[in-house]
Amino acid sequence: MENKWESMRDHISYSTGGIMSKVIKKDEVGDVTLFSMSKDTDISTHTSTKAGYVYIIEGSGVFNLEGEDIHMKPGVFIFMDANAKHSLSAAENLSFILILRNV
Repeated sequence: MENKWESMRDHISYSTGGIMSKVIKKDEVGDVTLFSMSKDTDISTHTSTKAGYVYIIEGSGVFNLEGEDIHMKPGVFIFMDANAKHSLSAAENLSFILILRNV
């Protein structure tokens, strides 16, 4: 990212039946990645050693965080502790920003 601002919608694209990710920014503070999940795709249960945040841009789905289902829809912001078990499923094409903190 060369600018001080950027429209994430300009970077959204979906693959048929797949998941795409694009690193937007990576530095000493953390990583910012745009994810685009096609309708009916899933990311199985996993963890991250880093705390993070998820911000939904468009679409809908379910984010399961430590056993709690969170409805993903535009504008939802999810706070995630390090090592928290989580999974995702896209009910329709779904795009979100994942921010992982290094500090």
